[in-house]
Amino acid sequence: MFSLNNKTAIVTGAGSGIGRSVALLLAKQGATVFVADLNRENAEAAVDEIVRHGGAAEAIILNVANQQDVVEAFNKIDKVDILVTCAGISHIGNAENTTEPDFDRVYGVNVKGTYNCLYAAIPLMKQQGGGSIINISSIAAKVGLADRFAYSMSKGAVYAMTLSVAKDYINNNIRCNCISPARVHTPFVDGFIARTYPGKEQEMFEKLSKSQPIGRMGKPDEMASLVLYLCSDEASFITGSDYAIDGGFVTLNS
Repeated sequence: MFSLNNKTAIVTGAGSGIGRSVALLLAKQGATVFVADLNRENAEAAVDEIVRHGGAAEAIILNVANQQDVVEAFNKIDKVDILVTCAGISHIGNAENTTEPDFDRVYGVNVKGTYNCLYAAIPLMKQQGGGSIINISSIAAKVGLADRFAYSMSKGAVYAMTLSVAKDYINNNIRCNCISPARVHTPFVDGFIARTYPGKEQEMFEKLSKSQPIGRMGKPDEMASLVLYLCSDEASFITGSDYAIDGGFVTLNS
């Protein structure tokens, strides 16, 4: 089950965090993975790890916020069976203290970046008769989170774009779904805690972990497993769906 042999996948933000775990797992299941990231060192490290384990991968260095970059990079790939849009950034602030440049930066990466990848990949999928798209949304798209104004805006847009693409291209055999994680333990989280709570790293890590009913943060590998299912042939009847993967955060905290 969940074989991706003879399939080609593009994973954005694949140099670290959730994206890296997704790229590694898709390659393990047989896909040729294009590791797309702004950071060359991270992208090449992910490719090296995939190749060491017998997989096939190639690094693509691009800024998802730049449409020309994305279109040119995608058009160099023979075919695109799977697109996973993991590239994203966060921001802390409410509607009053979020500056316009901060808002534009989050919009540029999370919203426009996702749009740019859809814009580039969908024509390629149509030409080859179909494909599967998985966008990374967030619980922030569905519930109010304190001081996540711009981030919540962006992930709500990702959710809405997912539904729109699923509707528009269902007759082209293109499936589009998204997953909505709660807090996931990635290098970003460790860096945020270290910057914001110096000297209290362990205390804050435990506090943030326990904010989720299951009592811990998610793991990137757990996110990757759900993505694998959604882009596999076993999920061929699923499109236009959002999957919470949040340790019970949304339903059990309500």
